Amino acid sequence: MRSGVVEIDLPSTEDLSGFDPEEQLATRAAWLYFVGSNTQAEIGKKLGLTRVRINRLLALAREQGLVQVNVTGRLADCVALEEMLKERFKLQHAVVVPTPLNRSQLPYVIGNAAGHYLGSQLKDGMSVGVGWGRTLRYSLRSVPRRLYSNLSVVSLMGGLTQASLVNPHETASHLADIVGAQCYYIAAPALTDSEATRDIFLEQSMVRDVFERGSKVDLALLSVGELTHPNTVTQVGLISNAEATSLMKAGAVGDISLHWIDAAGEVIDHPLNQRVIALSPSKLKNIPCVVLASGGRSKVTVLHGALYAGFANVLVTDEQTARGVLDRADGRRQPLQARTPRKLMP
Repeated sequence: MRSGVVEIDLPSTEDLSGFDPEEQLATRAAWLYFVGSNTQAEIGKKLGLTRVRINRLLALAREQGLVQVNVTGRLADCVALEEMLKERFKLQHAVVVPTPLNRSQLPYVIGNAAGHYLGSQLKDGMSVGVGWGRTLRYSLRSVPRRLYSNLSVVSLMGGLTQASLVNPHETASHLADIVGAQCYYIAAPALTDSEATRDIFLEQSMVRDVFERGSKVDLALLSVGELTHPNTVTQVGLISNAEATSLMKAGAVGDISLHWIDAAGEVIDHPLNQRVIALSPSKLKNIPCVVLASGGRSKVTVLHGALYAGFANVLVTDEQTARGVLDRADGRRQPLQARTPRKLMP
């Protein structure tokens, strides 16, 4: 040190190469915001910067990975799956609930979530179409009882020949009672004994009128069915075990509103599909909101097919089923070749 002069050893340029003042400022702003719980205005005052500048610094911190947000709640994985499903299948919305330890509770758990979703969407003047199945019937328990003005409920398929909780007519009637709606049924069986018999029913004006209403609903609540044993369609006597086996040999993986589809969501060429009285899957694409509520390992393939084909834009399912559907989607490298289906009913 020379007399009267204080010498300071400054770091070399190389020593400063890892220092980025902008990064340091962004880190400081991020710490004050996320850890210190300061508002952007408070941070601006502490750092002598404008609120706009602070906003940009926080955005920079996120972009450069200086901030990592971990959501650790019980339902965090479900929310993450919802976002992945929405992105993968271009859905409007997805609801994923935890898979119960007792798998027999799945219809109740998924139905509960579907009912809450349906209740949140109902408005005066709406028309709602419903399908069939245990999950849909259980969903009605969660729909708030309230009288709506000029609301209508339309059954999107024919009925069963015996009283049952899964009877489409009873599901539609029960929902209409809950919300004080006018109810419309298709006065025909869900599955006829021949294609000729089906055509006779479809020529009836009262049946055509309900089909017309069904194709114009604002929201449809549906489920999918599997073909592995046991399943609902054989349990209620709609088809025999032999017919179920025949459907699987023809490439069917399940059904949506009793239309049997393959893994790509294409309606298969099979005689049973020519005997169905229900709104065809192709008509679902014209409905603004189609909610598909189903879950279980045996339904992963048919759920994926229905979503892949674009038959629904809202999914309500459980966590394990959601993972299965996404895993199946990840395993598909090339789009499946679409089959040319036979002429189907409306």
